[in-house]
Amino acid sequence: MNSTFRIARIAGIDINVHATWIIALFLVAWSLSVGYFKDSYPNWQSSSYWLASIFSALLLFVCVLLHELAHSLLALAKGLPVHGITLFIFGGVSSIEMQDDEAHDEFLIAVVGPLSSLALAGIAWLATQLLTAGEIASAVLQYLVGINVMLALFNLVPGFPLDGGRVLRSIIWGITGDFEKATRIAASAGQFIGYFLIAAGVVWLWSGNVFSGLWTAFIGWFLNSAAEASKVQTVTSYAFRGLTAADLLEPEPETLTPDTPVATFVRDHILRHGERALPVVFGDRVLGIVSLSDVKRLPEAQWVNTPVTTIMSRDVLAVAPTDNVSEGLRLLAEHDVHQVLVLDDGRLLGVLTRAHLVEYLQLREELGLRPSSRHGSGTALP
Repeated sequence: MNSTFRIARIAGIDINVHATWIIALFLVAWSLSVGYFKDSYPNWQSSSYWLASIFSALLLFVCVLLHELAHSLLALAKGLPVHGITLFIFGGVSSIEMQDDEAHDEFLIAVVGPLSSLALAGIAWLATQLLTAGEIASAVLQYLVGINVMLALFNLVPGFPLDGGRVLRSIIWGITGDFEKATRIAASAGQFIGYFLIAAGVVWLWSGNVFSGLWTAFIGWFLNSAAEASKVQTVTSYAFRGLTAADLLEPEPETLTPDTPVATFVRDHILRHGERALPVVFGDRVLGIVSLSDVKRLPEAQWVNTPVTTIMSRDVLAVAPTDNVSEGLRLLAEHDVHQVLVLDDGRLLGVLTRAHLVEYLQLREELGLRPSSRHGSGTALP
């Protein structure tokens, strides 16, 4: 089941929410109601704490979204593909595809996020000065001032994949001209900061501050894991730079005709050759794709008399032959599939498979070939 769902589309950019965002929304609202607002305004009624906390939590995530939109809109202005923005438990991430060798572009795209957060803090502060608002509204605005300043400062910490880590990477990249080296250094800085936050969280736990300790340690663990994953993903995508799907596709893949029984697909392809999914083709046109998951939803007694067209998916994951291989990689990772089709105006040219791309990387490593750039930008909640 897909744990991410789209809630909007702004300037052609899909705005997605991960299921963990719901958890984060509750945790932020709860912590504000029993902590920040209760300590700052001890004379409020219970309902006022929750009202202020819910509005503050919602506006916080609007601020995170605006932070990410700043990254994405600047990337679009520079002609870079933006695959979407996802909000999740620790903040947000913009999926931006860098296509050139300009460290300057990465620097600008990274730094505009924290600058936007500081601008939002300034707007909230001006609102407190210029508007005559009730105590609850004034309290929410003051919270937004502080949290946006914290958001900007935390994201400027020089550890990848935070904005500050991307700034650090762009500087090292600009000086050395070595994107891979810059990525490794910035990611190592991110892992070090992650370990530091985990240690700080443990100290807080030991001192009895359970919630802050757990939250800090959790952020540290996330940052450490994300730094390692981002390093692997970025360096891997970098290895495929300049290669199109046509360069690495496997031609003439196995296909099924529309009238192929599900039983035949299981016997001759899944069990005999380990094929987990195959395209269903009529003439030279792809009708859909049928997978092991589709078969599992059909009772075995019906396999013999059911054609694959009955259970196949018509939503095909595909790239064009001129698309960069990294686009295929993105689809493989985001949808957790083993292959994507390479289609030229609906005609099947071949497939990009996870196994073949891994083999390509292994052969490059054996030959000692260095990759010759790509990435995304993220916002973390302090």
